Amino acid sequence: MPASLLLFCGSRTGHDAAHAALAEALGLLCAARGVTLVYGGGRVGLMGIAARACKAAGGRVVGVIPRLLMTSEIAQDGLDALHVVETLHERKALMHRLSDAIVALPGSIGTLDELFESLTWRELGIHDKPIWLLGDNDYWQPLTALIAHIGAAGFGPPGLERLVQPLANLTELAEKLRPTGGQALTMGAAGP
Repeated sequence: MPASLLLFCGSRTGHDAAHAALAEALGLLCAARGVTLVYGGGRVGLMGIAARACKAAGGRVVGVIPRLLMTSEIAQDGLDALHVVETLHERKALMHRLSDAIVALPGSIGTLDELFESLTWRELGIHDKPIWLLGDNDYWQPLTALIAHIGAAGFGPPGLERLVQPLANLTELAEKLRPTGGQALTMGAAGP
């Protein structure tokens, strides 16, 4: 069974076309590396682009969508599995259980909610999955600066910023997904 990568990203594409290109390239990379893409189950925005690219390239895609978002995010058809849950919390918990690592592409407050819950769970020791940030044009720089500021102000443990790793480009993610010793991911752990 291939390892899996949990993707958090926007249900919109944003104004910069580079974000949509990155989402497509990430989907293609997962398919090429045999890594199952786990995501929010929608067909809109960056999430839909990544899922369709992965499926079109022969990859495996698993979606998890709350019933209340079945129409607004429009559930993607043709997935290998689509889990319909009742709440956003159930969505996050199940996506975590189904994944070995986490990557966030640009998105809005929903993406940040998913990302911060993952960071909180990692800080509390609920999981030790790697969490990567990937976005063109320094998209995540303000967030990484904020996390460093929180730690420097004494509101987080020393090294709070090490809970998440910004990646400069897709090539750096590809290195993380390179098979080693029969494992599809270089790092991985059990979920919450």
